[in-house]
Amino acid sequence: MAFAVWDESNHGGTMATPIVMGTEIEFGIMVKNDPDFDPISSCVLLVNAYREDPAGEILWDYDQENPLADARGFQVDGEKYTPNQQENIARNKTLINGARYYVDHAHPEYSCPEVTNARDLVIHEKAGERIIEVSRREANGLLPAGAQMLIYKNNSDRKGNSYGCHENYLMDRRTSFKQIVEHLMPFFVTRQVYTGAGKVGSENRGQPCDYQLAQRSDFFETEVALDTMVKRPIINTRDEPHADREKYRRLHVIVGDSNMSEYTIYLRNGVTALILSMIQDGAVSPGLSLRDPVRAIRAISHDPTCKLKVPLESGRSLTAVEIQREYCEMALRYLSGRDVDAITQDVVEKWQYVIECLERDPMELSMEIDWVIKKALIESFMERKKLNWGDSQVQMLDLQYHDSRPDKGLYYLLERQGRVARIVSDDEITAAIHNPPTDTRAYFRGECLRRFPSEVFGVNWDSISFGVQDEPVKRVMMSEPLKGTKDHVDELLRTSESAGDLVKSLRA
Repeated sequence: MAFAVWDESNHGGTMATPIVMGTEIEFGIMVKNDPDFDPISSCVLLVNAYREDPAGEILWDYDQENPLADARGFQVDGEKYTPNQQENIARNKTLINGARYYVDHAHPEYSCPEVTNARDLVIHEKAGERIIEVSRREANGLLPAGAQMLIYKNNSDRKGNSYGCHENYLMDRRTSFKQIVEHLMPFFVTRQVYTGAGKVGSENRGQPCDYQLAQRSDFFETEVALDTMVKRPIINTRDEPHADREKYRRLHVIVGDSNMSEYTIYLRNGVTALILSMIQDGAVSPGLSLRDPVRAIRAISHDPTCKLKVPLESGRSLTAVEIQREYCEMALRYLSGRDVDAITQDVVEKWQYVIECLERDPMELSMEIDWVIKKALIESFMERKKLNWGDSQVQMLDLQYHDSRPDKGLYYLLERQGRVARIVSDDEITAAIHNPPTDTRAYFRGECLRRFPSEVFGVNWDSISFGVQDEPVKRVMMSEPLKGTKDHVDELLRTSESAGDLVKSLRA
């Protein structure tokens, strides 16, 4: 989980930027040479193979969750699943870097800690890839002889099943959800021209194609809904803020791909956060509504030339790149005369550069954008081996691009060879494996787990509970994502020798 929040103090001359965000990545999993492969038990093995604190048995606090609340103002019928204590501990790990690593249905999932900008998002999402690989290697040592666990950061198993990359942004609750939908729908449908991870072929009864921009686009079947697994909507309506419900809403975005490229991740979250800030400030003009968003998202994905025009409700027809250019021009007007931080400025410059390349020739982005990097790699291989798009080796190459193994994954090979653009350093990623961001409440969560592991009873995004000796469990609420930072709590943590001391100081 994680989010983007509007800083109300910035109203006027500076930007109302969504400043807290995060991602939840579901990974593909398989075990070679295991005739009895069971994805759920394999996921449990994988997650438990990652041991930061062997003595820690910390519950995930499901009491604080409400996945059936709909942003349109009602509660959906259904039962909230809550595992028993033993299953809870087996399926969940809250890490000292502030992240959650757990089993979600039949997939391992890594939810990065809350961060305040797109650059930190890249660092912490990439740290998740490293953590997955560490636990994969540990889990392999526990498998029968000859069996090998493989993990993929992709979105499809080629058997009709799709799994997600979910982005989260916390917004001002006063912004109407109807307005969010109106302005985000064209943006989400068209941003795949630079956020797509690339895919050989089609699925889910999609029109046949050789290659498409995005892994998820064939799987979206409706415009707006609460579901994430069936009848997938382009805009998800889950209303679970994991923060002060009176002030914030968390926009739960399920329409993106799992990206390998740092540059693509950076744009995916950085540009989306900027658009949300613009929506909150009333800076997105109407007139870009699509006539049929579901048809358009699939058609755009199936056109690697990026020249296909899609019909708008206004009667105009524009390409996805032209629609993105209109959003970009609105963003430039919005930013004009405002105080803009260096990362936002960099995101906008890279966004402009990508749009210009897409207009000329998308293949110019063969170091920056996932779907282009992968397409260039596959086409070079096909040319050398005299293969066509339908060859099984081509599909295998597609999958290998997303392999989590540093010595086997094709993206990591390109990275070592200096053939992909970087945003962050390996040292920054390595540090984030064991250290939370310092400027969100993730710092307090991670440091409590580091300092008092045996006294932490349960954790959620917006609370942490302590078992202090024989006293009833003490829950500390963290409903403000920008409190609990290093500046706020470091002295408090340093002077607390135990969780009991910490709780007493907090309640003093």
